[in-house]
Amino acid sequence: MKNIAVFAGSFCPFTKGHEDIVRKALPLFDHLYIALGHNHAKQDIFPVEQRLQWIKDLYDGVPQVTVMAYEGLTTDLCRKLGANFLVRGVRNAADYAAEEEMRRINLALNPEVETIFIPTSPELEIVSSSLIRELWSLHADYSAFLSYKLPDAP
Repeated sequence: MKNIAVFAGSFCPFTKGHEDIVRKALPLFDHLYIALGHNHAKQDIFPVEQRLQWIKDLYDGVPQVTVMAYEGLTTDLCRKLGANFLVRGVRNAADYAAEEEMRRINLALNPEVETIFIPTSPELEIVSSSLIRELWSLHADYSAFLSYKLPDAP
């Protein structure tokens, strides 16, 4: 049986912190799906197609990675893809608490899928998509936190 994982998020934008989690996850799994979903609790600033392209460009030539968009429950996506693991990055205790709650819900929805928590490297613990969006909107330098350039802020 192959170890297939899904790393899901809104990735608005996909940060060096996300890249760190992917880098750590790759040796653990036969295949990793980076799945861009829509979080109704968050306002997406960048279109899905653009976010997908940014991530695809980062992992072009890495056959172990598939970048995709999806709708609906992540546990349903795992079932559809035959994934038996969800990868979640955690930066701090608050992240862990929220992710642990979600792990329990996901396990109730699909007991075949286990969540694997991967801690972010210490130098990237401060990096979040919301921080990047704020820096971007204020025309501040966010380049230390992203591997690509965002379009100019309005």
